[in-house]
Amino acid sequence: MPATIVETNSKKFNRVNMDPITLDIIENAMMNARYEMDAVLFRTAMSPGIREQHDEFPMIANLEGKMVVGQFGSFIHGFKEAYDGTIEEGDLFLTTDPYACNGAISHINDWLLLRPIFKDGRLISYAAMFGHMTDVGGKVPGSLPTDAREIFEEGIRIPPTKIYKNDELQTDLLELILHNCRMPNWNRSDFNALVAAIRTAEKRVIEMAERFGDNVFYSALDELLARNKRAMGKLIKSTVPEKKQFFEDYICDDGLGMGPYKIKCAMWRDKGKVIFDFEGTDPQSISSINFYLNEEMFKMFCGVYMIMVFDPQIMFNDGFYDLMEVRIPHGTLLKPQEPAALSCRTHALGRIFDVLGGLLGQGDPDFLAGAGFSDSPHFMYSGYDKNGEWYQLYSIGFGGIPGKPSGDGPDGHSLWPSFTNVPNEFLESYFPLRIETYETITDSGGAGYNRGGNGLSMGYCFLEPGTISIHDDRWLTYPWGVNGGLPGRRSEKILVRTDGSSERLPSKCDRIEVSSGDILYFNTWGGGGCGDPLKREPERVEFDVRAGLVSIEGAKRYGVVMKEDMTVNVKRTETLRAKMAKKRGKVPMFDRGGDIATLKKRCLAETGLQPPRTPEFQTWALRALEGGTAAKTASVKVKRTAAKKAVKAKAKVKVKAKAPAKKRAKA
Repeated sequence: MPATIVETNSKKFNRVNMDPITLDIIENAMMNARYEMDAVLFRTAMSPGIREQHDEFPMIANLEGKMVVGQFGSFIHGFKEAYDGTIEEGDLFLTTDPYACNGAISHINDWLLLRPIFKDGRLISYAAMFGHMTDVGGKVPGSLPTDAREIFEEGIRIPPTKIYKNDELQTDLLELILHNCRMPNWNRSDFNALVAAIRTAEKRVIEMAERFGDNVFYSALDELLARNKRAMGKLIKSTVPEKKQFFEDYICDDGLGMGPYKIKCAMWRDKGKVIFDFEGTDPQSISSINFYLNEEMFKMFCGVYMIMVFDPQIMFNDGFYDLMEVRIPHGTLLKPQEPAALSCRTHALGRIFDVLGGLLGQGDPDFLAGAGFSDSPHFMYSGYDKNGEWYQLYSIGFGGIPGKPSGDGPDGHSLWPSFTNVPNEFLESYFPLRIETYETITDSGGAGYNRGGNGLSMGYCFLEPGTISIHDDRWLTYPWGVNGGLPGRRSEKILVRTDGSSERLPSKCDRIEVSSGDILYFNTWGGGGCGDPLKREPERVEFDVRAGLVSIEGAKRYGVVMKEDMTVNVKRTETLRAKMAKKRGKVPMFDRGGDIATLKKRCLAETGLQPPRTPEFQTWALRALEGGTAAKTASVKVKRTAAKKAVKAKAKVKVKAKAPAKKRAKA
């Protein structure tokens, strides 16, 4: 049953009319409070993931739990529906379990803290924040095992729990949690920083309510949500077609040697509401690439994308959520059944943005962007230094942002605009490593009228023996180009040993032993190009060549011939472009670099790695999705390839062979 809110003051808030100046003042005060939460957190956290990279997400919501200002969308509704208890003044909740909060967070490294804000005995608002902890006690350092088959392998799970009662910290509970983490001091500091940020939001909310009056504050939040709904309603009507649009993209592998995995979605507009239906998405993986996608969170993803692409002036909040309907079949990659592993969910999370781009762009190709750095590659390095002290690094990599109609994609940037890199000086000061290279990868961005951003090459030279873990993707599939733009380059990981030998590492791996002097080259992928590269102004190509972003040979992808002095050979360029245009013909809307069968066939020759095997799915999941048992309400017809059918048939024969005689007929 849902949570029960306990108030000592039952007086209802009244909606009042307000002037636009007061509304504007409250809007900006709320935004300032949200950024002040960030500032407090960054100044008091210890882990580089939060302090340096800003892997955290603040929010201030109205009394119904709808986000008014924030970054990651409202999860309070899901929290309240999943929490069977009371919400009282002086409470502060902690949870790390996606299955216990309806996907409010998506893996257990994220510690979510939620505070109900009371004033004069009445609930007036909520403040929340979650941040990624460096370690939560999983089976590998970093607690993000690539080969996990159950969430129990990923660390300590905390259901929605009152970590503060009546404003008193439950010390015994916190110590129990910290006892299960490899970096308890970091976790304690980050926890306290999250609490401090939330208390800052609480202070500012109460100040605003006291200054303007409770009813004015209540009405202002309501109006900010309503204004967003009106703006998004017009945007949806003008950009989302009534005809169904379909798009699919893939996660390359699952860390167990199988892949790719399909994410498929249909989108259409029906009576002012946009519908997203993920029917056709692959069943949940037996590995850890599953992403427990909360429907409200997906609405946030979609809203952010639409606002940034079509109208950045719209204030982002939860007001528009009623205008979207999201259908995610249970038992799929995006709605796995407990206890499915979730530690590698970042790849599916990121691929959602590429799927959204492909869907929304079909309705209005002038706003279509390529596929890009839709992921958060993770790198982890840990061990004992020469003094016998434990060190543990968790960091997020950057790559090429896709080309877009408005211009080139940035080089070496992040999926999340607010993320920043861990400074190399910080890494070299606090960890036993040296940064050998830190540079964009020439020609890695897809060619287009607007170039895809280049990926990033980062060379880690290890100064102490230890182990490393890698989370990455787009090593098999390409970041696709659009409207004539070419795909970006794939990612790769190369480990060079002190004896001069080298090896290509898979995109997802753990427990790779490294010695002092070994160097890992962590090369991320480039963004897809946007628009016809043969129409890119030669002087823009010349600039890129001079800047080292495009090579002289790479300029030919644009039909541009460069001289030795790095100037354009105009006559030869005109000839080459005419020849390339004639040979190419009509430009496609999407260029994926080949279908899955072709990419697998070329995989070993092009990547140095064996192609992934066709995924094997659990029998119960296939039956649920194909036969419609408990998942009939969100029925999915899984269209399997001949290879998948063969795997299924083989598994069925095996079950029959092992079944007792009395049960063989049922099997």
